Amino acid sequence: MVRSFTGEAVSGELLAELATEALRSPTAGNSAGVYFTILEGGQVARYFEIATDQPWRDRNIRAAGLLRAGAVILVTCDARAYVRRYADHDKIGSGLDDVDGWPIPYWLTDAAMATMSLLLLLHEAELAATIWGNFRDDRGVLALGEVPEEHQLFATVIVGHSDGLDHRSASLDRPTPSRASRVRRLT
Repeated sequence: MVRSFTGEAVSGELLAELATEALRSPTAGNSAGVYFTILEGGQVARYFEIATDQPWRDRNIRAAGLLRAGAVILVTCDARAYVRRYADHDKIGSGLDDVDGWPIPYWLTDAAMATMSLLLLLHEAELAATIWGNFRDDRGVLALGEVPEEHQLFATVIVGHSDGLDHRSASLDRPTPSRASRVRRLT
């Protein structure tokens, strides 16, 4: 994840192509309930005004680099698409025709898969990106993107060209089990 950008614009056309391709990722029952909304130009600054506050921008060492992003992509999902799909004749017996019937909300799973696909495609296109959790004013962010209010904001992907000045995350110094130790093989 890169959190410091040059300020150079990113082609909205390229982002739309990559986002469209990322939506080839798995979707439960072919529900197709994940959406991307691309914000460019002045919308990027407006996004940060809504998604952060001045005290955060003043104290966070990454704020200046993030604010120079070339684009922002909102990742949203619509649980209703999944409920409608699982109310169809071929899925009705699953008990998933109600939001509360889903032990794992696959609209979030599908949004995660599409987001990962998008991040990999952005990297392949030699763009830098980071996934940004939403901690402030989801409704305002959705309104900025003219996203239907029934959609849930899953995450934001911040995109641009790296300026090479990213601050190393303290999380990287945290002891964690190795990747190999988290893989089990039963023989």
